[in-house]
Amino acid sequence: MTVRTTRRVFLSAATMMAAALAATACGSPQDTATGGGDSAAPVKVGLVYSQSGALASYGKQYIEGFKAGLDFATKGTGKVGDRKIELTEVDDAGDPAKAVSAAKDLIGKGTKIIAGSTASGVALQVAPIAAQNKVLFISGPAATDAVTGANKYTFRSGRQSYQDVVTAKSFIGDPAGKKVVVFAQDGAFGDANEAAVKAVIGGAGATVSSVRAPASATEFTPFASQIKTAKPDLLFVAWAGTTAPAMWQTLDQQGVLASTTVVTGLDIRASWPTFGAAGTKISFLSHYFDGASDTEASKALKATVNTIDLFHPDGFAAAQMVVRAAQEGGDDVDKMITALEGWSFDGVKGKMTIRAADHALLQPMFQAKLTGSGTEFTATAQKSLTGDETAPPAVAMKG
Repeated sequence: MTVRTTRRVFLSAATMMAAALAATACGSPQDTATGGGDSAAPVKVGLVYSQSGALASYGKQYIEGFKAGLDFATKGTGKVGDRKIELTEVDDAGDPAKAVSAAKDLIGKGTKIIAGSTASGVALQVAPIAAQNKVLFISGPAATDAVTGANKYTFRSGRQSYQDVVTAKSFIGDPAGKKVVVFAQDGAFGDANEAAVKAVIGGAGATVSSVRAPASATEFTPFASQIKTAKPDLLFVAWAGTTAPAMWQTLDQQGVLASTTVVTGLDIRASWPTFGAAGTKISFLSHYFDGASDTEASKALKATVNTIDLFHPDGFAAAQMVVRAAQEGGDDVDKMITALEGWSFDGVKGKMTIRAADHALLQPMFQAKLTGSGTEFTATAQKSLTGDETAPPAVAMKG
């Protein structure tokens, strides 16, 4: 999550006003079913995501969520009007080249809606393909901020890194005059997290510094000492890899977790045991975890997957967006775009709004704590932040 997922990502006047009023109405995507286009032809949807590779577990959650969302949005019919939604799933294995090839192949076969992109690097390569071929692209768990505003054909069904970091900021209230330390590994992953914290929390008035460790480090006591000496009001930890358990154990043993507010991202459930005894002492920013919300969509999803995990909501929201686009746009991609821009809908997390200006997906985010231990950890929400509270700055549409 921010933490981890950043490893692995922005007519006539009367017609425009009518479109805006229709698009901003809040509702579930199953409320209408106009089903424009050739009523005899299926709505072809290509899902290009990680079925294998480093992010296969994320991809599995995404596709489970998508299928549950499709069932929810079509009231179990799998259709828009009389048109069946025909899914074609392709494994990109987290490889941008494979994803681009798959997208081009699907487009060549008449597919006008592409969704998926588990990895940020993949999303950034598929987005231009969508614009070049004038097809709709709905990126998935990829958290990179650069997807927002990439082009008018590109949307996202998950959160972006800015929303992670602004959630971390919420743990210290007004950042003005506060000291924040970023603890991360050397490399692009650490660089990205440090830059985000400086931009978001530092930009709000905090003094931000960092303690960086070599990716090969296995002894963390010296770094814990540096952190304690700095006496931060907030320690933001961005860590990935197999050394995480040793790192967290050292921070705990050296008293860092007891001396300041320590925030990191809550990743998928399978990663929770890596926190060890430190787990209950950490404050987590969270995109989603089972029980974070109590919406009709979350109930429908839970009935299907039993335990909702981090990226199930991204797939669910993608399906809701696909159904909305097909209902309102038929086979006309420009009409699909108009239908999605400014649209608010009730998702797994709560109220979701697609900002028309740059296609940012405004959505709730959560503060969370863990109780229990090891494989028996349970997450509970300490606070929910609204989509407006976590909204990233608007960016200019690039194409």
